[in-house]
Amino acid sequence: MPASSPTDPSFYPLGKPPTLPSGVTVPLSPGYRAGDLLYTSGQLAFNANGSLDPTADTREQTLQCLANACAVLAEAGVDRNQIFKASVWLTANADFGGFNAGWAEFFGDHYPARSTVRSELMLPGALVEIEVIANIGNSK
Repeated sequence: MPASSPTDPSFYPLGKPPTLPSGVTVPLSPGYRAGDLLYTSGQLAFNANGSLDPTADTREQTLQCLANACAVLAEAGVDRNQIFKASVWLTANADFGGFNAGWAEFFGDHYPARSTVRSELMLPGALVEIEVIANIGNSK
């Protein structure tokens, strides 16, 4: 497990390292609290079974990535409205519209700052990856 600070109780990892469908455990923390900020690792569109739906389009994968990020945030008592920045990777420029549709559906009138780039992703079939930063503020 990644280190926490014995002198600063507001600095600690969240979640357990994920296990890929291949059975390999990835050496990372799904999230980390550092003071009043919470950072998530890049979230892929893994479903509750730990697999990627090969039929899911970019909109659906975006919604799943954001739901996965929110599950990490929830461990610290944080919700989607406390997200203020996201970094997004798409595998194809043509997927930007589907991504934006899922983003708007998920966030509604809340508009976090965002950077979006096109890049290959490490997992075959993944169309989008999203990491977020949230302000814990008056949460736990």
